[in-house]
Amino acid sequence: MSRDDNNVINENRTKVNSVTFSGEFQLDLGGSITDVTIAYETYGKLNSHRTNVILICHALTGNAHAYGFTDQPNGTKNNPGWWEGLIGIGKPIDPSKHFIVCSNILGSCYGTTGPTSINPQTDKQYKKDFPLITVRDIVNLQYKLLKYLNVNSLELVTGGSLGGMQVLEWAIMYPDFVKRIVPIATSAQHSAWAIGLNEIARKAIYDDPAWNNGNYEKQPHKGLATARMVAMVTYRSQTSFDQKFGRDIRFDHDGKDKPYYQVESYLHYQGEKLVQRFDANTYITISKAMDLHDVARNRKSLEDALGSIKAKTLCIGISSDILYPPQEQKQIASLIPNSKYFEIDSIYGHDAFLIEFEQINNVLEEFLRD
Repeated sequence: MSRDDNNVINENRTKVNSVTFSGEFQLDLGGSITDVTIAYETYGKLNSHRTNVILICHALTGNAHAYGFTDQPNGTKNNPGWWEGLIGIGKPIDPSKHFIVCSNILGSCYGTTGPTSINPQTDKQYKKDFPLITVRDIVNLQYKLLKYLNVNSLELVTGGSLGGMQVLEWAIMYPDFVKRIVPIATSAQHSAWAIGLNEIARKAIYDDPAWNNGNYEKQPHKGLATARMVAMVTYRSQTSFDQKFGRDIRFDHDGKDKPYYQVESYLHYQGEKLVQRFDANTYITISKAMDLHDVARNRKSLEDALGSIKAKTLCIGISSDILYPPQEQKQIASLIPNSKYFEIDSIYGHDAFLIEFEQINNVLEEFLRD
């Protein structure tokens, strides 16, 4: 059974919708969540066969708003989405041809059930008591959503980073439901390097005096901001930082406690921005789900897990990515039958999947045409 809270779908625009599935949602590592809600957006129309569907999977601090609304008389967007460069009329992911779905992931704080949600068992926010989840739980909830939307199959599943982890699990968990996948800048098994970086970010949150073992009344501002600063360094590259900031100095520097270099100012700004829109328990929950990501877990081996993928596959790496380097993408491609590999040539590091739209559009167009 499900309860549709705000279901509005039409050809030219959408707004955030949500649906609550009553009863127990069973979790991969045991336990369950009662009455789980998922927030989502859709663009385009479902065809009569219910097969023209593209699922977009977002990354750690992302949300369901991948594509903007076209409300203005001149056609301009009043609210651009985070993957605006890849979605649109005439682009490979085209709302005039496809029914595009992007949902907020389980554990997040943008409308889908997560640590900031009310636990129906206690009538209080879950906070630190939100259960441990995995990427497989995220995918299982997305599958419930798609069946609710009467989708029969997926033409394509794509996403970068944590989104790419979801893409790989989709192809393994629902092999007969997915026709094509494009995982971008991701991992089949979260590396010790990536886990270590996540733990540094989490410790910054834990060490904030406001943390209070996750039972904070106000966000642990300093810790969450520092966690974001750590992440922002790993999302780019030395070359991109050198080109953008060099050794430029802030002209308004007036004391030893104020950021001195432009790069310091940028990182502080990014940290403050995240605190205004995100939640510390949510950051902990999702980063742990990423660390638990391993497509070989409870499957015979990495080779068997990726070798079982039936979907036509394009793996995309980024030349300057230090978080999920190209060799990881090449390994994934080598273990998936009949897959292709493409490398984005960019100085922008991991974030290139949110920047280098022309390169991605070109290779996507060719891949979807085959």
